[in-house]
Amino acid sequence: STDSVESCLDCLLKALIWKISGSGFAGNKCFKHQENQSYVGLFHQEKVNTFMRSPCVEAGLIPPLVQLLHSKDHEVLLQTGRALGNICYDSHEGRSAVDLAGGAQIVAGHIKSLSQNTDPDNGKLLTVFCGMLMNYSNDNDSLQAQLINMGVIPTLVKLLGLHSDNTALTEMCLIAFGNLAELESSKEQFASTNIAEELVRLFQRQAEHEKKEMIFEVLAPLAENDVIKLQLVEAGLVECLLDVVVHTVDGVREEDVAQLKTASDLMVLLLLGDESMQKLFEGGKGSVFQRVLSWVPSHNHQLQLAGALAIANFARNDGNCIHMVESGIVQKLLELLDRHVDEGNVTVQHAALSALRNLAIPVVNKAKMLSAGVSDTVLKFLPSEMPPVQFKLLGTLRMLIDTQADAADQLGTNGKLVERLVEWCEAKDHAGVMGESNRLLSALIRHSKSKDVVKTVIQGAGVKHLVVMATSEHMIMQNEALVALGLIAGLDLVGAEKDFVGAGLVQVLHKLLSDEMSAPEVKYNSMICAFFKDSSSLDLFFSHPPPEPLHKEVQGLAFIDVVSKLRSHENKTVSHQASLTEQRLTAQS
Repeated sequence: STDSVESCLDCLLKALIWKISGSGFAGNKCFKHQENQSYVGLFHQEKVNTFMRSPCVEAGLIPPLVQLLHSKDHEVLLQTGRALGNICYDSHEGRSAVDLAGGAQIVAGHIKSLSQNTDPDNGKLLTVFCGMLMNYSNDNDSLQAQLINMGVIPTLVKLLGLHSDNTALTEMCLIAFGNLAELESSKEQFASTNIAEELVRLFQRQAEHEKKEMIFEVLAPLAENDVIKLQLVEAGLVECLLDVVVHTVDGVREEDVAQLKTASDLMVLLLLGDESMQKLFEGGKGSVFQRVLSWVPSHNHQLQLAGALAIANFARNDGNCIHMVESGIVQKLLELLDRHVDEGNVTVQHAALSALRNLAIPVVNKAKMLSAGVSDTVLKFLPSEMPPVQFKLLGTLRMLIDTQADAADQLGTNGKLVERLVEWCEAKDHAGVMGESNRLLSALIRHSKSKDVVKTVIQGAGVKHLVVMATSEHMIMQNEALVALGLIAGLDLVGAEKDFVGAGLVQVLHKLLSDEMSAPEVKYNSMICAFFKDSSSLDLFFSHPPPEPLHKEVQGLAFIDVVSKLRSHENKTVSHQASLTEQRLTAQS
């Protein structure tokens, strides 16, 4: 029965533990090498059984096993390393016991002292010890951090270089790297070694898919570090990745598809580093940059995606953006988007819109991109129900119309666009979409300064959302909303009056002016908005008193007291506007 088997095993374990601990090893006495090898070999075999691990720990097996790591006998060390590795495998109790007994430190010391020895037998022992540390720390952040603090990373990197012909040891090092590289604290240690060169050299020698995948699994977490990104680029990883793409782009096997995705994703990741990106851009003339651009018109969706994301990453400074727009990249992106209006590949749509948004940031690019028909293409995705696409669509349009009055006027009088914006302003499940919708609604008014746009927004029920936007926790959004509301008041106060009252605009402005935490810009814009007259732009705002309902609210909340206090504000712009506003209020009262 199960009980009798476990009982027998328990007796066996206790006997073996007594044999090991009492055989003369404890206290640095002599012991019989042959016997200890046999006993530990049995543990190594028995530990494969999951249900045996906890009994081994509970029976006190770990301390005597760890003591055997001090042996000078190669076979004893080999069998002990295997036994401890098996005990640690997927066992919290086993790992804790080995940790308490100091086993990891001893093994790490052995690896360091043996790392220079390229003898085949030594390679076997190193492989076992590396495997033991891998099982010891796998999926355990605290134990991985412990190994990092012991300095195992530089040692393992040296192993990879000195023992590159030892397949088993190399694979064990890669698995260990994969475990440790997930910890952010490991990146600095990795960056101080020549890990980039060793991994690239190893990758270049591989022909098998599985081996390349193992290296990819290490490269991905390492490449999240900007210093290592640059090291990998300088070591020649990009050329390796491009070669993988060439050989797998037309492949139909699963492993080809997997390698293509991994290689192209890793390329995009390398471009997230400023230095690595700029090194590959080479003023827009780099061969890598040109190769990546050729991915955009590809028939392969994965390459289309990677190409668009790469452009978005290259477009992270004005110089690069200006060069790319001049070189015709916008047209490639528009053609790509047109191909995906009906196909509806969301990831490609999102990536292409991201690239266009970044390219539209420099002022000199906006008019060129508008002339190229970017806004018309972007509007084709207005029916999209995918929040990531909605978010990038909104951001792209907002960047395009910045300082572009005609474009803002044209888009701001597009009833379908305004209707969709108002709808998305209520997308509470998607804060990003909701925020961008509000910002674009405000931008259409601010950049057009058009009465027709204001009327369209009023008719589309957008005013209330701008009032809510004025209460945002983000100062930039508060100011954008307040300026837009001031323009609405100045251009069509009568048409907006009902919405102002319904949304509680006066109460919002009073709160912003009273709140000591409100930024000076917010207070200034609140006064401009509240009294519908800007002393520097008399032709823009109404000069006659506001409608009766609003006037009553202003009087009822004692605005004059709040404004009077602001006359002594430390910000001169605020205090000056407070003086002007107080005069206005006094004249109206």
